[in-house]
Amino acid sequence: MLTYEILPIEEIECCREMCNELMAFQKSKAYITPELFDDMKFDTRLITSINKAVDNHTVIVKDKDQIAGYVYSNISPKETYSNDFATFFDLSTVRNDLVGCLSQFYIKEQYRQYGIGSKLFDMSMDWIRQFDDVEDYFIFVSNGNTNALEFYKRKGFKVSHDILDGFITVLRNR
Repeated sequence: MLTYEILPIEEIECCREMCNELMAFQKSKAYITPELFDDMKFDTRLITSINKAVDNHTVIVKDKDQIAGYVYSNISPKETYSNDFATFFDLSTVRNDLVGCLSQFYIKEQYRQYGIGSKLFDMSMDWIRQFDDVEDYFIFVSNGNTNALEFYKRKGFKVSHDILDGFITVLRNR
């Protein structure tokens, strides 16, 4: 039996292995500069994102005591997305100071195709929608991850543009 739990930020360490699996999965799918994933791990991606956000939300799905998947979303100042790595979107296209981001999403392969992704996605979007001062929601999909790209498009997100010569596709809610 699967259970869904909102994870207190103090317990984020339990997502270390899952986050590192996500980075390895993304690298395995990438056909544009996959080596960029070499330095992307729990400490450099998830912890860094948590520390830059004004609010964080993580939901894990468990099969008994094993984590089968997770989604991490945040509310962050829009300036967070213009840094040394990349400028993720034109800041002038965002009216408010804060944006919502479904930042990390991973389900172990044997648990895919059972509706878990839709449930986690809905929980993430429900959380982001609580913030009245957040109008713009973003999702960043690594190259080669066609299944994720199509999933988000089915959920109503639209491709906005690519960055880093196609390394990442930026999706937006409007």
